[in-house]
Amino acid sequence: MLFQGSIGRTDFPRGDFAQLIASITGKLWPLGDDVAFVPGHGPMSTFGRERATNPFVSDEALEIARDLKG
Repeated sequence: MLFQGSIGRTDFPRGDFAQLIASITGKLWPLGDDVAFVPGHGPMSTFGRERATNPFVSDEALEIARDLKG
């Protein structure tokens, strides 16, 4: 689940952080930066805004995570 500035919780049973990130980046990002979405709660956003600013799935955050994995 994607929210403005955040993502859904993964600490519940069967929650999987890596799977959530892969789903967001693999299924939503290809739809385009201009696509707006309405999350389950909170304000609307666009995929482009989240790619630029979301600390969990921004392009910068994902690059840092890849670098840390080596």
